Amino acid sequence: MTIALRPALPADMAALWALRTVAVRVGCAAHYAPGQIAVWTASPVPDGYAAMLAEGGGIVAMQDEAIAGYAMLDINKHEVDAVFVDPTRAGLGIGKRLLAALEQLARGRGIRRLHLSASLNAVPFYAAAGFVALREEAYAHPSGISLASVAMEKALEAV
Repeated sequence: MTIALRPALPADMAALWALRTVAVRVGCAAHYAPGQIAVWTASPVPDGYAAMLAEGGGIVAMQDEAIAGYAMLDINKHEVDAVFVDPTRAGLGIGKRLLAALEQLARGRGIRRLHLSASLNAVPFYAAAGFVALREEAYAHPSGISLASVAMEKALEAV
């Protein structure tokens, strides 16, 4: 099992969004109400994704010619926008590799502190990677719903 990372491309958008939808349905089911997940996963690709890809902020993990996960960095906001792994490939370290690659990308762009809004199920993942919880918050999802989340940040060490 070899995992290869590569830049995300505009042509990947539909596949990335489909993976994200499955990951939310599976990974968030124990933390959010079914109605919330239904609205959350029915939302379209955010307008900002194309800009993040254009700026080189997307990374895809490939395994056996299939997309195993992806991560998105909003370079302008210094924000980890997404880290999603195909639920059938969970536990293989793919998310850790993607997040580490995002951190490396951020350092290369001169970013010294990353922040994010973690879904409740993802808080332990980010905490294990060195992100510190700042506060619980209600994330105003673009679909119009409010999702309980945790604001987190991490200071990046210089390369």
